[in-house]
Amino acid sequence: MLSPSSSTINHHTHRLTLQEAMQHSDPPPQPPPQQPPLLSSSSSFSSSLFKDHPTIFASSLFALLLLFITLSSSPYSSSPLPSLSSATRPPDPFLFPTRQSHRVVYHDNNSSDPTPPSLAYLISGSKGDLGPIVRLLHATYHPRNQYLLHLDRFASDSDRDKLALKVISEPIFRAAQNVHLIGKADIVYPKGSSPISFTLHGASILLRLSANWDWFISLTVNDYPLLNQDDLLHIMSFLPKDLNFVNHSSYIGWKEAKRLKPVIVDPGLYRSEPNVMFYAAQKRVLPNAYRLFTGASFNILSRNFMEFCIVGIDNLPRTLLMYFANTASSLSDYFPTVICNSRQFNKTILNHNLLYANGDTPLKEKPPPHNSNDFDVMVQNGAAFATGFRSDDPILDRIDREILKRHWGKVVPGGWCLGGFGNDTCSVWGDADILRPSPRARSLEKLLVGLLSNGTFHSRQCIYE
Repeated sequence: MLSPSSSTINHHTHRLTLQEAMQHSDPPPQPPPQQPPLLSSSSSFSSSLFKDHPTIFASSLFALLLLFITLSSSPYSSSPLPSLSSATRPPDPFLFPTRQSHRVVYHDNNSSDPTPPSLAYLISGSKGDLGPIVRLLHATYHPRNQYLLHLDRFASDSDRDKLALKVISEPIFRAAQNVHLIGKADIVYPKGSSPISFTLHGASILLRLSANWDWFISLTVNDYPLLNQDDLLHIMSFLPKDLNFVNHSSYIGWKEAKRLKPVIVDPGLYRSEPNVMFYAAQKRVLPNAYRLFTGASFNILSRNFMEFCIVGIDNLPRTLLMYFANTASSLSDYFPTVICNSRQFNKTILNHNLLYANGDTPLKEKPPPHNSNDFDVMVQNGAAFATGFRSDDPILDRIDREILKRHWGKVVPGGWCLGGFGNDTCSVWGDADILRPSPRARSLEKLLVGLLSNGTFHSRQCIYE
């Protein structure tokens, strides 16, 4: 059993250090809440039409509203995948007895401790990724979070059915009711605009599934966590909820000729089956109505910003979405460009996505395996996630064993697990608001304190070079 002196961190030190860092960095003010768009009648319906045909008008309007509610309310398709959540049965009361400030084991409860956040994970894979998706779900699982799983259309329907059955067979997933699947798969190519279409689709579903999550994280089977969720939730509970972790730069460089000027046609947007992607003969000039920014495909985005991109009344996200519709690097350029051209959000960006990567290298279908030196560098980096893994990468087993303390086929133990140590540690559940941070949380704290208090927090925000 982990001793208090060696396996826990001083909760109050985290609170003071991060708060001091945020004070020195002058964190951006909270943006005004988004107002939902008002439903207005179309100008084609005149008052005389309503007077002459009130019954037809009322029934047509009812049919349109019913269709809209049906399409927008259900995250599942007509595919015969079993539903993983039930609106008639609340989550297990042992997991969520109250919604109070979180507590850290081995320390006295402080009523001023902030409420732990909730993360929304979109976990996606393709053909042959059934096992890696389940493994990634286990490695990132916490009852407070929301999870949406997706196997794209390159995978078989039988794999999607097997994924649903694997999730349903897990008692903790049924009790917390926070794991969901997309039944009607999207086509997602590595290049083109289908990745950003899928990402926005997944985020919109997660927005409808829960009103409580604070940050959105999209993971692929090439990604893996470098610390457990208790560590991540504990550290992020002291951060402003509108902070966005986005690598960004206005220096386009070689991407101008290779990714931004060429016009690419992504068949994933209009074909119901996989097809070959191709380039148009023409090239286009860069826009002057807004500034382009480039970054990485992995970001940690706030709920307010995702609502701004999906349901906001500002036209900027839709304008940029049309521009990037025929661009080869839409996913890595769209979010940095939107957030840096928005006055509401360009002061909420932190120029670090909390991801460890070897560098800006071209996407490879099968990256080389990591070695022990890579493991040591990852641990010392302090990032929350790493990328570039293969499904059979032996370093994943080492991360499970030495960092996550996770057994094969089981979720990562946390403060909500009350069972004995071993393979069934999480067979008995406690309050999901109780966190058990490990010493690994100090590395993420050190990274964030350095980013927020080194005097370059604002000087690195959306600067046009």
